[in-house]
Amino acid sequence: QVQLVESGGGLVQAGGSLRLSCVASGRTFNSYVMAMAWFRQAPGKERDFVASISNGGVSIDYADSVKGRFTISRDNAKSMVWLQMNSLKPEDTAVYYCAAATTARKMRPGVPDYWGQGTQVTVSS
Repeated sequence: QVQLVESGGGLVQAGGSLRLSCVASGRTFNSYVMAMAWFRQAPGKERDFVASISNGGVSIDYADSVKGRFTISRDNAKSMVWLQMNSLKPEDTAVYYCAAATTARKMRPGVPDYWGQGTQVTVSS
């Protein structure tokens, strides 16, 4: 099993920045380096892919809506992944979820193996 715990959400004005963190733990995660991703779900909408990073950190993918504004990164030694969010817009308001999977190919289709509980990000206009 893998446990994912997100932090760093909050309220920010449009144009501001936030950095989300996700720490992973569990026997499965410790024995196998997994691909990681961030998703988000706005009220009344489906959960959408935001960004993913491959097991080794070489391959990175972003949704078009965040490309150039958000940056995903990871530190395997610390079992952590981050999402740096700059130039935030009100439409970025959502609950942001950390996810893990055995392969990054599971991320775009929205079928990772594990989910975190989520952290709220609210961007005011």
